[in-house]
Amino acid sequence: MNIYSRKKRWKWILFSLAVVIVAVSLWYTNILVREIAMDERSNIRIWADAIHQKAELVNYTDEFFKQIKEEERKRVELLADAYRIVTLVDENEALSFFQKFFADNITIPVILTDSRGKIKITKNIDFDPDTMEFLKGDLRVRFMEYPPVKIPYEGNQHDYLFYTDSRLFTELRIVIDDLVESFFSEVVINAASVPVIITDSAKNVLEYGKLDPKKASDSLYIQNTLKHMADDNEPIEIELADKGKRYIFYQDSELLKRIMFFPYFQLGVIGIFLFISYILFSSARRSEQNQVWVGLAKETAHQLGTPMSSMMAWIELLKMEGQNSETIVELNKDVERLKKITERFSKIGSEPKLKNENIVKVVYDSVEYIKSRSSKKVSFKILQPHNLEINVPINLHLFEWVIENVCKNAIDAIGGDGKIEVDIQEEEKLVLIDITDDGKGIPKSKFKTIFNPGYTSKKRGWGLGLSLAKRIVNEYHKGKIFVKSSVLNKGTTFRIILRKEES
Repeated sequence: MNIYSRKKRWKWILFSLAVVIVAVSLWYTNILVREIAMDERSNIRIWADAIHQKAELVNYTDEFFKQIKEEERKRVELLADAYRIVTLVDENEALSFFQKFFADNITIPVILTDSRGKIKITKNIDFDPDTMEFLKGDLRVRFMEYPPVKIPYEGNQHDYLFYTDSRLFTELRIVIDDLVESFFSEVVINAASVPVIITDSAKNVLEYGKLDPKKASDSLYIQNTLKHMADDNEPIEIELADKGKRYIFYQDSELLKRIMFFPYFQLGVIGIFLFISYILFSSARRSEQNQVWVGLAKETAHQLGTPMSSMMAWIELLKMEGQNSETIVELNKDVERLKKITERFSKIGSEPKLKNENIVKVVYDSVEYIKSRSSKKVSFKILQPHNLEINVPINLHLFEWVIENVCKNAIDAIGGDGKIEVDIQEEEKLVLIDITDDGKGIPKSKFKTIFNPGYTSKKRGWGLGLSLAKRIVNEYHKGKIFVKSSVLNKGTTFRIILRKEES
């Protein structure tokens, strides 16, 4: 098992472990969220029940006050009836009866006047009888809230009994009115912290609470919110004293909504954290690989320099001794090749200078070099003629290395017996170079892996050729190299894309 297979296995193991950790975390968080949501909804139900109970209490209190009011009226009417009966017997006895009744009455404000409005008797009224002989002005207005009781006596003569609500009843009436008014305020400012909208029977908004005031001024927003509230919870119908029907719309609190979305937020945060971690670690790994690449290349160039210099000296010595055989010529070629290799390695890690070169000639020269060092069973074919000129900015020594490495990979794929075909296509801004072999092919899952440093399918090999080719094309020439297509046991096509102008 090579390093990338082990790495892939460990990636899947760590990924599976991360999925398990995230799943367990989300599962437990969801349990907590559901419990909190249940408590929150329970509080909302308790709040809604309390609204119903308080509304019933308000209505009961109002009904109770109405009964008190009716009882007070009956007492006044009873007084009038009693006075009417008594006057049939004796006027003095009637006045005595009234005086006794008035003395016992400590709550209901009453005034007895004659037919002209002259005040005879008063009770439970704050005013000075010496300053007012007749019932008139504001006092009369106050006592005209209810029709006066007419009390006839001795033929056509009659008195009037004026009355109004008792002070106790008036104070209680103020209390009930305040209670009704404060009822809706308490609904709006609720302890359950739920968004609330109160409307009348025509769905006109009367009050609202726990809503954004800026948004609440938008009628469309209010209508949409009412619809959502009605979908979430049945509106509470309330009918209060003399106020008509009111509807209380409400929905889940903002806290509950945030809690319900918390697991998804948590998942997003974990995902972002893992993504950033992956980017940072990948960047650090690439930086380390770059340092290793540069260090290895520089050291290789340095180590090649010493023996190469020695070989050059020996060749010159042989020439001085008159040796000019074919062996010396071939040795000189190999030394030149070593010089080119050394120059290639020395350029790794530094910004190479690009120069316009005829890419067709470069490909022909590189293929010719590989052809002379390959098996005769390997057939090379370049589809474009040798004299075609397509200029592209490249670093000659480095790009020759790319062509050589891809061709060597193709020779390994065909097992030293097969065909290699090179196609060069010119577009408006790009040049495409396709190198095709009829070898064993590459699985689709390995299309990217084969460019990783150290990846190789051979028992002996470092797996650096394609990795170097990718670095040279992508980083130094701002182009692309990738597997265009591949079919197992039929062949593979590598594509190199170069820009016709420097970016």
